[in-house]
Amino acid sequence: MSKQAMREEAERLIRETMAKKALVIKQGNTRIEAICGKCGAPNRVQAEKGATRVKYVCKQCGDKQVTL
Repeated sequence: MSKQAMREEAERLIRETMAKKALVIKQGNTRIEAICGKCGAPNRVQAEKGATRVKYVCKQCGDKQVTL
């Protein structure tokens, strides 16, 4: 089975499942991996649906920042 055939089969199965209402796709919160601009520590920040910039406080140094 070629890649194109597998892609078409997957799309067909998804369309059939969505038509039966057995599969519901929801958009939820996003997790952003942010790096602190002051100390360089990694921070994991939750962003609401549709939000592009999220305010957070660094876990290591406590500096208040905004994600990009």
